Amino acid sequence: MTSLGFSSHAPLPFNCKWCMKPEALTDYLELVRSLKSNTNGLEIYAGLEVDYIPGVISPGTFRKQLDYTIGSVHFVETMSNGVRWEIDGLHTFFLEGLENIFKNNIKDAIVRYYELTRQMVTTDCPSIVGHLDKIKIQNTDDKFFSETDDWYKAEIIKTLDCIEQAGTILEVNTRGLYQKKSKTTYPSPWILQIASEKNIPITLSSDAHHHDDITNQFNEVAYMLTSLGFKKLSILKEGQWNQFKFNEQGLIIT
Repeated sequence: MTSLGFSSHAPLPFNCKWCMKPEALTDYLELVRSLKSNTNGLEIYAGLEVDYIPGVISPGTFRKQLDYTIGSVHFVETMSNGVRWEIDGLHTFFLEGLENIFKNNIKDAIVRYYELTRQMVTTDCPSIVGHLDKIKIQNTDDKFFSETDDWYKAEIIKTLDCIEQAGTILEVNTRGLYQKKSKTTYPSPWILQIASEKNIPITLSSDAHHHDDITNQFNEVAYMLTSLGFKKLSILKEGQWNQFKFNEQGLIIT
């Protein structure tokens, strides 16, 4: 690895157990930046994974303080009791929100999820679009829909078109694989195939919450990416996003 970026979950203006507390942000940024002068041979970058909630928070909220942003959608609409519906939490909570907000219409819920992703990209584009199809984590054994359904594929293609037009980077996220919560990367290989055909730039991320996972599944996924036609990964190096050749052993920097 030539660069290491820290991207904790950005603070939210409401209670969230997995997000950074607002009062911790300054110390977080100071700690990450202190590493820059103390880590020889490895470039260190300060980022955040920022939620997109219209009128509440978006990647631009913290952009001036960071080297890069990952923009993600975790919350889709609000339930009648005022609680925001989190799409990648407990399955029981997912089912509760699906019924409360969308009257158990999974298509409407999925369509809204991708609408929000496109809205983020077009109105306040992040450096990287995070775990594009993570809502599939709730779709074990195609319980609700098939990724081959025409309506689902149409939503994906519209979203990829939006990312292509914005010229931003698509994250290839391995966390679902090593946690065994998904049989495929976020996004799925067939989605990455289309992204490759559209020449959408990608970066490889483990979404690591522990140091042991920093490169978890990188070899296997890098091999898959090359088989899909990808030849380069987007990497922050010397403060700029650049594309470097890679293979299953790692980056090829000459």
